[in-house]
Amino acid sequence: MDTLGKTITCLAAIAWKTNSSLSLEEVQVEPPKAGEGRIKMISTGICGSDDHAIKGIIPLKYPFIPGHEGAGIVESIGEGVSSVKPGDKVLTLIVPQCRECSACLNPKGNFCEKQDILPSSGLMLDGTSRFTCKGEKIYHSFRTSTFSEYTVVPEISVVKIDAAAPMDKICVISCEVPTGYGAAVHSAKVTPGSTCVVFGLGGIGSAIVMGCKAFGASRIIGVDINEEKFPRARALGVTDCLNPSNLKKPVQEAVKEMTGIGVDFAFEAIGLAETMVAAWDSCHVSHGVCIIIGVSPPNSKFSLSAQTVSTGRTLKGVCLGDYKTKDCFPQLVTAYLQNKINIDPLITHQLPFDQLHKAFELYHAGKTIRCVLLF
Repeated sequence: MDTLGKTITCLAAIAWKTNSSLSLEEVQVEPPKAGEGRIKMISTGICGSDDHAIKGIIPLKYPFIPGHEGAGIVESIGEGVSSVKPGDKVLTLIVPQCRECSACLNPKGNFCEKQDILPSSGLMLDGTSRFTCKGEKIYHSFRTSTFSEYTVVPEISVVKIDAAAPMDKICVISCEVPTGYGAAVHSAKVTPGSTCVVFGLGGIGSAIVMGCKAFGASRIIGVDINEEKFPRARALGVTDCLNPSNLKKPVQEAVKEMTGIGVDFAFEAIGLAETMVAAWDSCHVSHGVCIIIGVSPPNSKFSLSAQTVSTGRTLKGVCLGDYKTKDCFPQLVTAYLQNKINIDPLITHQLPFDQLHKAFELYHAGKTIRCVLLF
């Protein structure tokens, strides 16, 4: 079927209002405009950020099509696009890399100023949408909207990957792997023999555990209120599991008792102020490094004891492992293909896209590390 330059009607998931169940609908996807590409999605993972968006924890404009962790094939490109062409295998990028703004030009950090997360407009860079449903404009989420058989993204939000990449699972390298594994190996730079604690043992936390183990951590403490996650976490490298609900003391005190004085590296992958403080308090007072990855609700704040800040600990926020997305994600794909990193244990379920609701049930029950939807 020749779709070039034409509007495509396809299946997509729409969040019509806050905290409502996603609705599978027929949507119209316009052709890409200048500087954009239209992608035929092959796989997309269910990430906590999508759930946060649907619940309104990350404020987006309704109605919108969720999804950001995606792999697909370029269907067509708009005028001026040079980094991808029709037929290319690609990853979608929740954080773009424009290579022009102050964030992109600085060697540190990666939070491109053309991102559409904080805050979110729900629109493409020209201020318009490419989606309609039943005659109504549908907003984009993070300029990716991968919960659709076809999506349109800016060129800065998509990157070509190796043609040998297995498209049924490589989507996790567009978020879960850099966010979790990258936080441990690229941001924190976990050292051999070190002690670590990971707050939250979902998809991101599991990837953090893999990174800590890969870089030689001698002890990895996993913290979660859902004990069903513990056997999987142990299989990935967690040495000790803690359920704060079962403790008679704050979890940070338990961590300090277990390690003597505190861990070398603490990772927060939940997004709650109380667990951020607990992660900080779990760190060694002199050289501990606390990495905050979890996305918090708007206007939430956390406070630290001012007197304890000057002892030498480091507090660092991290997005996507500090990787420059267009530069580094293809390298992560290649590393996987060369067996230098193994993403396979992170994918516990694969379901057809039309079983989206079952996939979210598994996610909410904590029964998955990552569930990948296949188109």
